Amino acid sequence: MVGESIKAYINSTSTPTAALVVKGTVIGEKSAPAIVAFSSRGPSTVSPGILKPDVVGPGVNIIAAWRTAVEPITNTEYIFDIISGTSMSCPHLSGIAALLKSAHPDWSPAAIKSAIMTTADTVNLEGKPILDRNHLPADPFAVGAGHVNPSKANDPGLIYDIQPDDYIPYLCGLNYTDQQVQGIVGGDVQCSKMSSIAEAELNYPSFSIRLGSSPQTYNRRVTNVGPANLSYTSQIVAPEGVGITIQPDKISFTEKNQKLAYSVTFTRTKNTNTSFTQANLSWISGRYAVKSPIAISFI
Repeated sequence: MVGESIKAYINSTSTPTAALVVKGTVIGEKSAPAIVAFSSRGPSTVSPGILKPDVVGPGVNIIAAWRTAVEPITNTEYIFDIISGTSMSCPHLSGIAALLKSAHPDWSPAAIKSAIMTTADTVNLEGKPILDRNHLPADPFAVGAGHVNPSKANDPGLIYDIQPDDYIPYLCGLNYTDQQVQGIVGGDVQCSKMSSIAEAELNYPSFSIRLGSSPQTYNRRVTNVGPANLSYTSQIVAPEGVGITIQPDKISFTEKNQKLAYSVTFTRTKNTNTSFTQANLSWISGRYAVKSPIAISFI
């Protein structure tokens, strides 16, 4: 390790010296992007049926507006500083969402999130999987759907839309009281008089499921925001020990904003030594690849 080498050098001489050489910004580093150690990891403890994080964005050593001195010099007026963390990735993603809303005024917040997630990059500039802090491929609980790609998000092909009322059966399924759900949605809700849904049944662009010996089926509904006449074919990357089937495995649209539904069935085909695995589902049509990450926990 580099740290051990530095410590060995320090202990080898009574007058150790060091120098910092600034070589400027490196553009096109093949290992970029990567997931840093301080990036938040999933799964969600409140709602494990929803995969978290959703997506990752730039958040390391970002030049940002900054008016507070970070050193004991009182007569210095700062203009910028170099910041890392959520403080930087949040404005990046917020700005991208604002741009998408400007380009697509009729899109809901869920549609914007879907566009960002299903078009995110899952490989680095070298074309290899995005790595985590241990230089291993990052799993969905570290990278979510991938690293945000604003240009692709502006033209996602399909979106997974969710309207405000669609969240009510989901919230009821989390066993919140009527009063708690009412506080969230701002209206009268009686969960006992309506059908609740499993967490993973929410029309989300990703899947997070707990799979036992019985098959599990989940439904999704996609909206065509691309060309009017377009057909998509499903593509599955399934792990060992899990069978995944799509019904139908091909969907065809005849107009823009048309909605079509499909179902995904997960079946455990054999026992494995792992407690977790991952998969991917994509809808492919020409230049469009509408990707959904899948996190599977075995029970």
